[in-house]
Order: sequence, then C-alpha cells, then structure tokens
Amino acid sequence: MPKAAPTDPVDAPAAPLPATYETALAELESLVGQLESGQMPLDQLLTGYQRGAVLLAFCRDKLKAVEDQIQVLDGGQLKPWSGA
Repeated sequence: MPKAAPTDPVDAPAAPLPATYETALAELESLVGQLESGQMPLDQLLTGYQRGAVLLAFCRDKLKAVEDQIQVLDGGQLKPWSGA
C-alpha cells in the first residue's frame, strides 16, 4: 500500500522567500494577525510560527544589509536619523 503524502510541516517543502522586504513585511504582518486571532488550528499555529521566524530573519537580514551600505556611504559612521 503506498504511503500518503507527508502532512507534517517539518516534511513539507518550505515556501519560497519573498522577493522584497516590503512583501515579506506584509506577509509577516498578515501572519501575526492570524496567529493573534486565536482562530488557527494548532498544527497551523506551529507552521505559521515557523514561517514567521523565517520572514523575520529575512527582514532583519535585508535591514542589516541596507545599514551596512549606509555605513559605507557615510565613511563608516552611522549617523542618527533626522526623521525628515
């Protein structure tokens, strides 16, 4: 008898990363809203939490890369944001 397709989130293929920071942030915000609603089944909560951790790391990496580029442009000095 053939095995059924895996339903365990660990065995499932990972969703691809978004193309941009903005897309990742929007997906993360939507996911947080779903998680906080308390309406997701338990197995989806775990999957959602794992996806959120991946998206958060992606966003942090993008922000760090931009910060590093700004430091290079500013001669190694990170200047305070003026909030213009």
